[in-house]
Amino acid sequence: MTALVEFIGVGKRFDVSPPWLDRVLGAKPRQWLHAADGVGFTIERGRTLALVGESGSGKSTLGRMAVGLMEADQGDVLFDGKPLSALLSGPDAMATRRRLQMVFQDPYASLNPRWTVAQIVAEPLVEQGEGRRAAELSSRVEGILRAVGLSPADSGRFPHQFSGGQRQRIAIGRAMATSPDFIVCDEPTSALDVSVQAQVLNLMKDLQQQRGLTYLFISHNLAVVRHMSDEVAVMYLGRLVERAPKAKLFSQPRHPYTRLLLDAIPDIHRRRADRVPLLGDAPDPLRPPTGCAFHPRCPHASERCRVERPLLSAHDGAWVACHAVEENRI
Repeated sequence: MTALVEFIGVGKRFDVSPPWLDRVLGAKPRQWLHAADGVGFTIERGRTLALVGESGSGKSTLGRMAVGLMEADQGDVLFDGKPLSALLSGPDAMATRRRLQMVFQDPYASLNPRWTVAQIVAEPLVEQGEGRRAAELSSRVEGILRAVGLSPADSGRFPHQFSGGQRQRIAIGRAMATSPDFIVCDEPTSALDVSVQAQVLNLMKDLQQQRGLTYLFISHNLAVVRHMSDEVAVMYLGRLVERAPKAKLFSQPRHPYTRLLLDAIPDIHRRRADRVPLLGDAPDPLRPPTGCAFHPRCPHASERCRVERPLLSAHDGAWVACHAVEENRI
């Protein structure tokens, strides 16, 4: 398979400094938040890569860069082998945007409450200059609604008249309107009930199989990740610490942080004494630790971990950034 999306050493930082006058009077330096720091991975065509990690690890920032809503400060994001920034600023910008879509986390906030379902789903088609005739546009909207499990009779209703799961189906339908190749799913089920989550996830898997879609699936719910993904990438403080096929990551996690994430999954058959406690609190992202960012909380940290940043390297079919794994200490 060929890579549809590729991140090469991607970095993104945000200026979170106090106002200029406060910095001058208080002699305070500028502050930068590194949301992504040297991130690299590929997503093969027709596959799903899941990004997992704690809140604030940089998952959503990567998702927004993957569809061009943000630009990387360093490194490159490639789409179909070409730099995404060049594609979105050149003559093929409209055609490229048709191939990229995003499903946001909160269906209550991502839909315009003043628009009908037909207007919401038709918006991408109108912006792309498709479906100029009203009858043609209405027919395409009805087909999209059927594809996501809604009735064409729903096209005249407003978002507040639907449940959370139905609203997310509308959001998925809007993303599907331009027949995209790649969709970023930013925690699309976190605001839904568990029973509704399963319906939406199964819908997304069915659409992927029918249309050959490629997904970047962002989540902190490991049960959802296990159901949806082909490959999993684990993030911590803006860095990738492990990337592996789903089966290998869940059966043989290598990085201590990945092990602790999996250890936190509720399991009635495990004793409390068998669980490895997480040391300390999450560090301040404005002042990340030197060396390995996870070393203050890691039970296997050594002096090398405190001073030298580990790089992703291949270990038994997975990519891991850990000195303890490299030195065969775990």
